[in-house]
Amino acid sequence: MNRIVAVMIVAVSLLLSHVGLAQSVSGNQTAQDTADVPHVMDAFHEAVVKHDGERLSALFLPEGSTWVNVLSDEAYARMRAKRPEQAKIRVSSYKDFAKFVSGSKANLDPQHTHVQIHSDGTIASVYFDFIFMIDGKDENRGSETWQLVKGTDGWRIVAITYSSDPKA
Repeated sequence: MNRIVAVMIVAVSLLLSHVGLAQSVSGNQTAQDTADVPHVMDAFHEAVVKHDGERLSALFLPEGSTWVNVLSDEAYARMRAKRPEQAKIRVSSYKDFAKFVSGSKANLDPQHTHVQIHSDGTIASVYFDFIFMIDGKDENRGSETWQLVKGTDGWRIVAITYSSDPKA
């Protein structure tokens, strides 16, 4: 009986040490991801490609973050022809995008070009053109801007606004 209790104690100790290690690795990943603005952008891309909604969410300031999608005039006209109630501007949240990323079975690949980063070391603005590839096909494109802040635990995204010209 004592031997069984000893084995159980060792097993529980090993399990708890692995849980602590996993939490530590996760915390270290977030620290690396938010070390500077280019790291945030790289982590965002990798989280989307790997369908890691939790990692993606960790890049955002949890309170007050916004996500705004504005259809181009051409896309808005195309969509209104199909659905008259279509809104031109849609306010959402990074949480909705993280759910999409986590739940998607498709290959996702957001591509960023013409990246411009402006920062004073405390706040930053990123502007770039994007193409959002799904299963190797250009499904959406436009321009995107991120607003970021640097807290005691690194850089976090507080707002994403993007123009959108999805395929018809």
